[in-house]
Parts: sequence; structure tokens; C-alpha cells
Amino acid sequence: MLKPDSIVHQIYHDEQLSFTEDEVDFIEKSYQKGTFQKGETILRAGEKVDYQYFVADGCLRTYLISKSGKEHTIQFAIKGWWISDYIGFFSDTNATLYIECIEDATLYKVSREAVEEIFNEVPKTERFIRKKLERAFVHFQKRILSNLSQTAKERYLNFTHEYPNIEQHVKNYHIASYLGITTESLSRIRKEIT
Repeated sequence: MLKPDSIVHQIYHDEQLSFTEDEVDFIEKSYQKGTFQKGETILRAGEKVDYQYFVADGCLRTYLISKSGKEHTIQFAIKGWWISDYIGFFSDTNATLYIECIEDATLYKVSREAVEEIFNEVPKTERFIRKKLERAFVHFQKRILSNLSQTAKERYLNFTHEYPNIEQHVKNYHIASYLGITTESLSRIRKEIT
């Protein structure tokens, strides 16, 4: 039985996979634990993307800074979620995004090479990760369609439905940036709803 605080339990708990002690040891040795403070930037645009991060605790965001200097939030990540600059991570290119801690965070980082080794050594993990990536891809595609076809109010309502617990972790300007609207528009939408 896995200990609840085990990184293997935290990552794979929703699939109820069973692991041998050797498999647990192998997986745990592949991850590196790190603690980060609110406001700390873990990755900057232009840097090499060596890791993806599993969020054991805290809240982070990825964002892009446009040529005009405007921030565009791409993703939030809270406990149990993954975060990285996936373009850089999977294509072995430098980052286009920044990763910022919105709250103090405990993360487990893993390299692409280590993930491949885990897949080879513990094949059942590959299916699990593939399913996670499929869900993430569906989500990102829905978000693109939402941005193209919905009003700001509809996008906000979808955001609160999809992420009911995230508003308590992030500032209004982060949400507005994620939705592609101003903080004033976000305030107006909230007033309309209440």
C-alpha cells in the first residue's frame, strides 16, 4: 500500500494503479522535490525547458508576454496538476512561456528522459500519462474554440464551471488575462451575474 504522501500516490492515485516496491523506488528516484515562494519565476521565455512539474501544493501559472508587454495567462495549475512550457518540453526548444508561482508551492520536477525511463521500466504509467495528455489536449482545444466563439461573460462562466476552486488562488488580473479581457470587464461581468 502506498503512503498518501508518496509522490507515486499523489500522481497516480486516480487510476488506482498498483506498484511493486521496486517500481515505487524507481519512480520516486526520477522526481526531484522543490519548494518555491510566491512570486518566484521557475521558467523564463528563452530558457531551455528541461522539466515538467507536478504540483503537490500551491498554485502556478504559465504566461506569455506579448511584444507590447501585455501578459497573457495560458494555464493555471493547482494541487494535483501538471505544468510546463510543453512546446519547449516536447520539441526540445527554448521556452516561449514563463512559469510563475502565484502561491508558495511544492513541486516535483521530472525530465523528459526520466519520463521515458519510467515508461520503459513501468509500462502501465505510459497509459496513465497518455490519458492525462489526451484530457489536456481536449481542454486546450475547447479553450481555443471558446475564445473564438463565446462572449467574455460566457468564457467567464465556463471558467468558473471548469475550475470552481481556482478563483480562491488567483488574482483578478490573472483571471482577466486568462480570459483575454480587462480587469474592469471582469468586474462588470461579475456584477451582471450577481
